Amino acid sequence: MTTLHIAPGDSAGGSLHQAVRSAGRNEEVLRSRDDLSCGPIDSDDHSARVAWWAQFYDMAEVTSDYERFWNRVETTDDRLVVWFGRHSASELAFFLALADRLGDRPYDIVDVAGTVAIIPADRLATLLGSERPITAQEREEARRHWRQLRQENAPFRVVSPTGLVSAPIEHFDSVLIEQATPAWQKIARVVSDAMAYTSEPYYQVGDLMLLTRVVALVDAGKLLADGDPWDMHACKVRLPS
Repeated sequence: MTTLHIAPGDSAGGSLHQAVRSAGRNEEVLRSRDDLSCGPIDSDDHSARVAWWAQFYDMAEVTSDYERFWNRVETTDDRLVVWFGRHSASELAFFLALADRLGDRPYDIVDVAGTVAIIPADRLATLLGSERPITAQEREEARRHWRQLRQENAPFRVVSPTGLVSAPIEHFDSVLIEQATPAWQKIARVVSDAMAYTSEPYYQVGDLMLLTRVVALVDAGKLLADGDPWDMHACKVRLPS
């Protein structure tokens, strides 16, 4: 039976693809490009999720990526190996959502220590063959957890010592304000510093979602902007006097 590795994101998928090839395996890697740690998750209608991402990306590209991934997962007869890390909000959300969607279908998991996206390809290669079947208890707990998160439908989902939990829209605002200073700094610097601040011990959020919060803080007058705040690499921000 052909093996299909399912990766929790572009970066993770690229590294995993390289690991599979370097190991001499003729196995495919399917990447999920949807970061389910943010945005609405309450609807079963794919178009709701696509429409939300279309605020930030080309609509046709988002629709194609979303439909291609889920159609392949739901229709393939391949043996599935699902990769994820519990220390990453996006990867843990990916696993919970996939567990809910796959239902009682058998599949294997590679639950890495840390985050798949930041593990080098040569180290990922050593994990090939370490997959194990998901247990019935793990599957049901994951499905129950995801359904609770869907019911809450918060703007963010973040990793806590007890697992993935819902978080309000302003969850990262204080961190962003802490990275800002009375002197002008490029937004890219503020965002990257905030990402670094929130990456230990868990990887919580990507730069795009932090950028949306910087824009909201500028609109609220909590940060001042010199330029278009959506232009992260050109615009500068500072704290109000």
